[in-house]
Amino acid sequence: MTPCPCQVSPAPNSLSQPIAYSDCCQPYHNGLKKAETAERLMRTRYSAFVKVLPEYIVTTTLPAQQSLLDVAAIEDWAKQTPWAELEIIQHTPKLGKRHAQVEFKAFYTTADAQQAAHHERSTFVKIKDEAVNETWFFLDPTVAMSVTQKQPCICGSGEKFKHCCGVYLA
Repeated sequence: MTPCPCQVSPAPNSLSQPIAYSDCCQPYHNGLKKAETAERLMRTRYSAFVKVLPEYIVTTTLPAQQSLLDVAAIEDWAKQTPWAELEIIQHTPKLGKRHAQVEFKAFYTTADAQQAAHHERSTFVKIKDEAVNETWFFLDPTVAMSVTQKQPCICGSGEKFKHCCGVYLA
């Protein structure tokens, strides 16, 4: 059994029985499942970095930002980083109508064999499609976009950007 990099356990706070990758994040990576929560999406994205799946990182980023991502840089970072562990610090499942945040630490090993952590508070947005299916996406604050505060939001909510995703990308 290959344990899943995200280390989801059936019993909260119990990692004594890691879940197999094939039973955890792989179905999401293969497009068989969609993340039910922002935390689940965060975990699948971490696993995608560990497994070097840059296309999954791109497709789970807000569609308006996808074409602006540097796929080669994502792949290089994933390949060059010896990921060690994911720790979810806090999941805030409801920020307003459609946003959520996940604070996490992604631990990795440095060139001098020390452990370090990438500590981040990521924001996610839930978007409904025409069939009213809901999908979570990562809002990437590092993507340079020319968006005015008064234009419609990039997530398609119909609200002004400044009252929707602009709150989290500013």
